[in-house]
Parts: sequence; C-alpha cells; structure tokens
Amino acid sequence: MPVEEFVAGWISGALGLVLGHPFDTVKVRLQTQTTYRGIVDCMVKIYRHESAYCLAPFDLIKVRLQNQTEPRAQPGSPPPRYQGPVHCAASIFREEGPRGLFRGAWALTLRDTPTVGIYFITYEGLCRQYTPEGQNPSSATVLVAGGFAGIASWVAATPLDVIKSRMQMDGLRRRVYQGMLDCMVSSVRQEGLGVFFRGVTINSARAFPVNAVTFLSYEYLLRWWG
Repeated sequence: MPVEEFVAGWISGALGLVLGHPFDTVKVRLQTQTTYRGIVDCMVKIYRHESAYCLAPFDLIKVRLQNQTEPRAQPGSPPPRYQGPVHCAASIFREEGPRGLFRGAWALTLRDTPTVGIYFITYEGLCRQYTPEGQNPSSATVLVAGGFAGIASWVAATPLDVIKSRMQMDGLRRRVYQGMLDCMVSSVRQEGLGVFFRGVTINSARAFPVNAVTFLSYEYLLRWWG
C-alpha cells in the first residue's frame, strides 16, 4: 500500500510538526544564543517579545526565522531583519550567495543519517517486545514506543544539531567558523564538551509527545485504510 503509507506518513508527520514546533524554536534559541537562563526563561521571553515564524520548508530558513529577536511590531520599533520565509531566502541568496542557502547542510546530513536508523529500530524493537505475537500493538504501546524512539534519536542527534544550528546562523553578520570541524573545535574550546548537549532536555521533552502522536496517527491511518 505505497500510496496509503505515503499519505498516512505525511498526515502523521504534519501533526507531529505542528505539536513540536514551539519546542523546536526554544531548542534552537538555547543552542545558538547565551542570553537565556534556561528553558522556561527562553519560553517566557519569546512569548513576551516575539512572534514565532515557521513557514519555511527549508531548515536553514526555519532556524534564521526562529532566531529573530526583534520584538513584535510596535510603534517606533525596528522592523525584523526578515519579513517572512520568501524574503529570508531571497536575502540569504543576495547577501551570502547560492552556497549560503546550503549552510549547515553537511551537519544536517550527518545528523539525520544515523538517527533515522536509531529512530525506527527503537520503535520497532519496543513494539515487538511488548506486543503478543500475531497481534497489532496497542495504542499505549505505540505511544510509548514512538515517544522513546523520538527521545533516543534526538539524544543521538543533538551534538550535530547544535553544530548545524550554529553553522546556519554563521554568516548572518560575519563569518565566525571556517567549516564544520572549526565550529566543533571552537565551540568546545569556548564552552566545553557540554555544548554538544545544549538543548538535549528540550529536544527530549519535544520528542516524546511529537513522535508518540506521529506513530499513533500513522498506525491508525494504516489500519483505517487497511
């Protein structure tokens, strides 16, 4: 059922993204900025002062828009750097060239390649372990397995996710890093090894409900069509 699986995956993935986007914004801010005292402080400041944007289909655009720190439109306040995803993409292309749109692409690729495998192996393993042979996994099993699969994949992905986010923000005002390796070395030198796990708490908090909903909706859509 390739068509049914595609549609089910698309719908369930969309539900997961809608649920997880606010957490993703906080995660990116914590990874790339040092002005917040923690998760709650970051959430409060974003709510008070800014509008969150998540209209872009590209990860680079998403990160740039999430990192805008201008307050919401007020009389006399400076306008935000980017007016939206299209303007953001055009600005990056104009100011940083075509390669600017692919900033952080290697880190993104290295982040996702192993974690996708971890994601599905964890989900399938937990479902099989807690489901009697010949039966479909229960809703509770799917929720728990999906949630822990998300956590496992994001714990593995967070180190490169930090580097990806920093590489994507590099070049906004001036180039700081000469490449991905330089970004890693500079980050460790300045902030210690703990920098690679900045945002892991918010990643995990986001991953459990997002992926629980994603897998539950996916399984139920397949059963409904089956």
